[in-house]
Amino acid sequence: MSDTRSALMAFTQRYCQGWQQQSGHGPVSSDLIGLPSPCIVTSDDHQVEWHPVPCEPATDLSAVERALEITLQPDAHQFWCSQYAGDMAARREGNPLTLLQAWSECDFQRAQENIIGHLVMQRRLKISPTVFLATTDDELTIISLCNLTGEVVLEKLGTPHRTTLARGLSDFLQQLDPVTA
Repeated sequence: MSDTRSALMAFTQRYCQGWQQQSGHGPVSSDLIGLPSPCIVTSDDHQVEWHPVPCEPATDLSAVERALEITLQPDAHQFWCSQYAGDMAARREGNPLTLLQAWSECDFQRAQENIIGHLVMQRRLKISPTVFLATTDDELTIISLCNLTGEVVLEKLGTPHRTTLARGLSDFLQQLDPVTA
């Protein structure tokens, strides 16, 4: 198992355990009501309780690579193709973020389309390519994986302005503190 996959699984486990300890059940979301997923444990009109599951059948980002004639960092594949799960709230050095995840095979297809759109925009603006990983409280600032260096960066959308947050994705994931209910 890769370092990134292990770090993602470890963070997800800490996230789910935090929910269990704090509320007596797994993570819940009101944003996922009515969306089919193999992650659903229970659901009602107000929320969906979920548990992560491995991506089966196995997935990869080869459609993104083919569409843009680009080779993505292996960590991008490991991050997006290891599991289906709900998005997970976290903090890094006190700063809130939401770690993005694919909820289902259908949602994974949507994520790939969004990654393609993101990379096309960067190509048009002549900005080095990144693959987004997380959102922040500022809708124009995201956390991404730099496809050239493998570093995790804080990036202002549509600009070349980036701040390095971690040398690699596994390091970044290990720095996260889960935020639960």
